[in-house]
Amino acid sequence: MIRLTCKAVLFDLDGVLADSTAIVDRVWREWAVERDLDGDAVMSIAHGRPAAEVIAAVAPQLSVEAEVRELERREADAPGVVPIAGAMRLVASLPERSWAVVTSGTSPLATSRLRAIRATPGVLVTADDVRAGKPNPEGYLRAAGSLGASPTECVVIEDSPAGVEAGRAEGMTVIGVTTTFPASSLAGVAAHVKSLEAVILESVAPGGDCLPLLTLRVDEVG
Repeated sequence: MIRLTCKAVLFDLDGVLADSTAIVDRVWREWAVERDLDGDAVMSIAHGRPAAEVIAAVAPQLSVEAEVRELERREADAPGVVPIAGAMRLVASLPERSWAVVTSGTSPLATSRLRAIRATPGVLVTADDVRAGKPNPEGYLRAAGSLGASPTECVVIEDSPAGVEAGRAEGMTVIGVTTTFPASSLAGVAAHVKSLEAVILESVAPGGDCLPLLTLRVDEVG
């Protein structure tokens, strides 16, 4: 067990709040087969990165904009997105305006995911809001600034190497969720957990400014 103090909690979406990993994998692999691409090669870089960047890397001959729209449509239409275990309990326990979602998905896709799990973050940063996606830290910095927290006052919860790198780049503390990648792929995090059932808001105290000081207890460390 460890305890982490912060003023803001910044969540990735897919694989952290929303259990959509299997859907993402299936949609991308079907797309890859249809375009005569290596599905394993595509999936080796697809999780945690903006779709436009992935397509540009694996199939630069295609229209990135058109392919993103097609993948977005397929993912948004796919049934079966549910919350990660413990996710809704954790976000419901956090004070208002103390948490945000930072996703590599587009705004329509993120909205679809959040609607499916019935979550409403005060701040949402999507691929449409940044110039550079993860592992660039721009999205997390934008979310922290919107909440009024400095990077070192934030805890990031991520499930992908690109997301972990984005969080660690500016000195944020990162918790790695092993829903998509094994713990060995999520290096440099403060703790590894199997789901958000292991992350508990233990206390809320005055923080000396407008933001309260949060203490998170992480029960499952791997």
